[in-house]
Amino acid sequence: MVDERIILGIDPGTTIMGYGLIKTCGKKAEMITYGVLELQKYDDHYLKLKKIFECVVRLVDAYHPDELAIEAPFFGKNVQSMLKLGRAQGVAMAAALSRSVPIFEYAPLKIKMAVTGNGRASKEQVAMMLKQMLKLTEMPKYLDATDGLAAAYCHFIQNQRIQVGSGAKSWKEFINKNPGRVKK
Repeated sequence: MVDERIILGIDPGTTIMGYGLIKTCGKKAEMITYGVLELQKYDDHYLKLKKIFECVVRLVDAYHPDELAIEAPFFGKNVQSMLKLGRAQGVAMAAALSRSVPIFEYAPLKIKMAVTGNGRASKEQVAMMLKQMLKLTEMPKYLDATDGLAAAYCHFIQNQRIQVGSGAKSWKEFINKNPGRVKK
Protein backbone atom coordinates (compact mmCIF):
# COMPACT_ATOMS: atom_id res chain seq x y z
CA MET A 1 0.00 0.00 0.00
CA VAL A 2 1.37 3.42 -1.00
CA ASP A 3 1.43 6.16 1.62
CA GLU A 4 -0.77 9.11 0.70
CA ARG A 5 -0.05 12.46 2.34
CA ILE A 6 -1.14 16.07 2.08
CA ILE A 7 1.53 18.70 2.62
CA LEU A 8 0.80 22.37 3.30
CA GLY A 9 3.59 24.73 2.29
CA ILE A 10 3.83 28.27 3.64
CA ASP A 11 5.93 31.22 2.48
CA PRO A 12 5.48 33.54 5.46
CA GLY A 13 5.22 37.27 5.00
CA THR A 14 3.60 40.30 6.57
CA THR A 15 2.65 41.88 3.24
CA ILE A 16 1.77 38.70 1.34
CA MET A 17 1.77 35.15 2.70
CA GLY A 18 1.95 32.43 0.07
CA TYR A 19 0.58 28.94 0.56
CA GLY A 20 0.28 25.76 -1.45
CA LEU A 21 -1.07 22.29 -0.83
CA ILE A 22 0.05 19.13 -2.56
CA LYS A 23 -1.15 15.55 -2.34
CA THR A 24 1.57 12.93 -2.57
CA CYS A 25 1.20 9.26 -3.35
CA GLY A 26 4.43 7.28 -3.57
CA LYS A 27 6.72 9.13 -5.99
CA LYS A 28 3.94 11.31 -7.42
CA ALA A 29 2.84 14.74 -6.30
CA GLU A 30 -0.10 16.77 -7.47
CA MET A 31 -1.20 20.27 -6.64
CA ILE A 32 -4.42 20.63 -4.64
CA THR A 33 -4.52 24.42 -4.39
CA TYR A 34 -2.33 27.44 -3.93
CA GLY A 35 -2.80 31.13 -3.29
CA VAL A 36 -1.92 34.11 -1.17
CA LEU A 37 -3.20 35.99 1.82
CA GLU A 38 -2.90 39.70 1.02
CA LEU A 39 -2.05 41.70 4.11
CA GLN A 40 -0.93 45.06 2.70
CA LYS A 41 -4.40 46.55 3.32
CA TYR A 42 -3.90 46.27 7.10
CA ASP A 43 -1.86 48.91 8.92
CA ASP A 44 -1.80 47.17 12.30
CA HIS A 45 1.00 44.56 12.48
CA TYR A 46 -0.83 42.59 15.18
CA LEU A 47 -3.96 42.41 13.04
CA LYS A 48 -1.80 40.99 10.22
CA LEU A 49 -0.54 38.29 12.60
CA LYS A 50 -4.13 37.46 13.58
CA LYS A 51 -5.11 37.16 9.90
CA ILE A 52 -2.14 34.82 9.25
CA PHE A 53 -3.17 32.62 12.18
CA GLU A 54 -6.80 32.49 11.02
CA CYS A 55 -5.82 31.71 7.42
CA VAL A 56 -3.53 28.82 8.38
CA VAL A 57 -6.16 27.38 10.74
CA ARG A 58 -8.74 27.63 7.92
CA LEU A 59 -6.41 25.82 5.50
CA VAL A 60 -5.66 23.09 8.04
CA ASP A 61 -9.34 22.62 8.87
CA ALA A 62 -10.33 22.54 5.19
CA TYR A 63 -7.61 20.25 3.79
CA HIS A 64 -6.37 18.28 6.82
CA PRO A 65 -2.67 18.30 5.89
CA ASP A 66 -0.44 15.65 7.40
CA GLU A 67 2.53 18.04 7.58
CA LEU A 68 3.45 21.70 7.26
CA ALA A 69 6.57 22.77 5.36
CA ILE A 70 7.51 26.38 6.01
CA GLU A 71 10.22 28.61 4.64
CA ALA A 72 12.65 29.76 7.32
CA PRO A 73 13.41 33.48 7.55
CA PHE A 74 16.65 34.44 5.86
CA PHE A 75 19.17 36.80 7.38
CA GLY A 76 18.80 40.21 5.79
CA LYS A 77 20.24 43.61 6.51
CA ASN A 78 17.04 45.07 7.97
CA VAL A 79 16.57 43.80 11.52
CA GLN A 80 13.00 45.13 11.81
CA SER A 81 11.95 43.24 8.66
CA MET A 82 13.56 40.08 10.02
CA LEU A 83 11.68 40.45 13.29
CA LYS A 84 8.34 40.92 11.51
CA LEU A 85 8.99 37.97 9.21
CA GLY A 86 9.94 35.79 12.18
CA ARG A 87 6.71 36.73 13.91
CA ALA A 88 4.71 35.85 10.79
CA GLN A 89 6.45 32.49 10.61
CA GLY A 90 5.88 31.85 14.31
CA VAL A 91 2.16 32.62 14.07
CA ALA A 92 1.77 30.29 11.06
CA MET A 93 3.60 27.57 13.00
CA ALA A 94 1.44 28.15 16.09
CA ALA A 95 -1.71 27.82 13.97
CA ALA A 96 -0.52 24.45 12.62
CA LEU A 97 0.53 23.32 16.09
CA SER A 98 -2.91 24.25 17.44
CA ARG A 99 -4.23 21.52 15.14
CA SER A 100 -1.37 19.08 15.91
CA VAL A 101 0.19 19.31 12.43
CA PRO A 102 3.93 18.47 12.45
CA ILE A 103 6.19 21.25 11.16
CA PHE A 104 9.27 21.06 8.93
CA GLU A 105 11.36 24.16 8.26
CA TYR A 106 13.48 24.72 5.16
CA ALA A 107 15.92 27.47 4.23
CA PRO A 108 15.04 29.39 1.04
CA LEU A 109 18.24 28.08 -0.59
CA LYS A 110 17.24 24.46 0.13
CA ILE A 111 13.74 24.98 -1.29
CA LYS A 112 15.09 26.51 -4.50
CA MET A 113 17.66 23.73 -4.80
CA ALA A 114 15.01 21.01 -4.37
CA VAL A 115 12.73 22.52 -7.01
CA THR A 116 15.20 23.85 -9.61
CA GLY A 117 18.58 22.31 -8.79
CA ASN A 118 19.91 25.85 -8.22
CA GLY A 119 19.86 27.39 -4.74
CA ARG A 120 20.12 30.87 -6.26
CA ALA A 121 17.15 30.48 -8.63
CA SER A 122 14.74 33.39 -9.05
CA LYS A 123 11.09 33.30 -7.99
CA GLU A 124 10.22 33.10 -11.70
CA GLN A 125 12.45 30.06 -12.24
CA VAL A 126 10.92 28.29 -9.23
CA ALA A 127 7.42 29.08 -10.52
CA MET A 128 8.22 27.80 -14.04
CA MET A 129 9.62 24.51 -12.71
CA LEU A 130 6.56 23.99 -10.52
CA LYS A 131 4.30 24.82 -13.47
CA GLN A 132 5.93 21.97 -15.41
CA MET A 133 6.23 19.43 -12.58
CA LEU A 134 2.78 19.97 -11.07
CA LYS A 135 1.06 20.80 -14.37
CA LEU A 136 -0.18 24.22 -13.28
CA THR A 137 -2.49 25.78 -15.85
CA GLU A 138 -1.46 29.38 -15.20
CA MET A 139 1.01 31.47 -13.27
CA PRO A 140 -0.37 33.26 -10.20
CA LYS A 141 -0.47 37.05 -9.90
CA TYR A 142 1.84 36.84 -6.87
CA LEU A 143 4.75 34.39 -6.98
CA ASP A 144 4.50 34.06 -3.19
CA ALA A 145 1.83 31.45 -3.99
CA THR A 146 4.31 29.31 -5.91
CA ASP A 147 6.86 29.91 -3.15
CA GLY A 148 4.41 28.31 -0.70
CA LEU A 149 3.89 25.45 -3.14
CA ALA A 150 7.69 25.15 -3.46
CA ALA A 151 8.05 24.67 0.31
CA ALA A 152 5.56 21.78 0.16
CA TYR A 153 7.29 20.27 -2.89
CA CYS A 154 10.71 20.57 -1.20
CA HIS A 155 9.37 18.59 1.75
CA PHE A 156 8.03 15.94 -0.62
CA ILE A 157 11.46 15.69 -2.31
CA GLN A 158 13.25 15.44 1.05
CA ASN A 159 10.99 12.55 2.07
CA GLN A 160 11.65 10.79 -1.25
CA ARG A 161 15.37 10.86 -0.52
CA ILE A 162 14.84 9.46 2.97
CA GLN A 163 12.64 6.60 1.68
CA VAL A 164 15.06 5.73 -1.13
CA GLY A 165 18.03 5.39 1.23
CA SER A 166 18.76 2.08 2.91
CA GLY A 167 19.03 3.56 6.37
CA ALA A 168 22.57 2.18 6.73
CA LYS A 169 24.97 4.30 8.74
CA SER A 170 28.11 2.63 7.38
CA TRP A 171 29.27 0.53 4.39
CA LYS A 172 29.47 -2.53 6.62
CA GLU A 173 25.85 -2.06 7.71
CA PHE A 174 24.77 -1.47 4.08
CA ILE A 175 26.48 -4.72 2.96
CA ASN A 176 24.84 -6.66 5.78
CA LYS A 177 21.39 -5.25 4.94
CA ASN A 178 21.81 -5.75 1.16
CA PRO A 179 23.66 -9.05 0.63
CA GLY A 180 22.25 -9.55 -2.89
CA ARG A 181 23.41 -6.14 -4.11
CA VAL A 182 27.08 -6.47 -3.16
CA LYS A 183 29.69 -8.90 -4.47
CA LYS A 184 32.11 -10.17 -1.87
